[in-house]
Amino acid sequence: MRALSSWGLAAVGLLGAVSSGHGAPLQCGSSTDDPSLAREERPGAALYGLAAEFRASGNRDAWAATLRYLIRRHPSSRFAAAAADDLAQAGLTIPAPPP
Repeated sequence: MRALSSWGLAAVGLLGAVSSGHGAPLQCGSSTDDPSLAREERPGAALYGLAAEFRASGNRDAWAATLRYLIRRHPSSRFAAAAADDLAQAGLTIPAPPP
């Protein structure tokens, strides 16, 4: 077996440092609340999008249930307010957010 040169050892060390999590803060998303800077989708946005898919496919029950779940589980989300508006416009009950 051939011995690694000093450049080879340096490359292995660099690869180990990079793969050991030193880049994790960049991968874990942003600490900002600006949605345009988010690296991942927030739960409220995902649930509101899912509700829109249910509505587009004609599944009103699933649409309403998803909006209600969004309001109960993520009451501080900006999408919870939109979900409550959507339910009110449809004449459906709006759940109270948890205390």
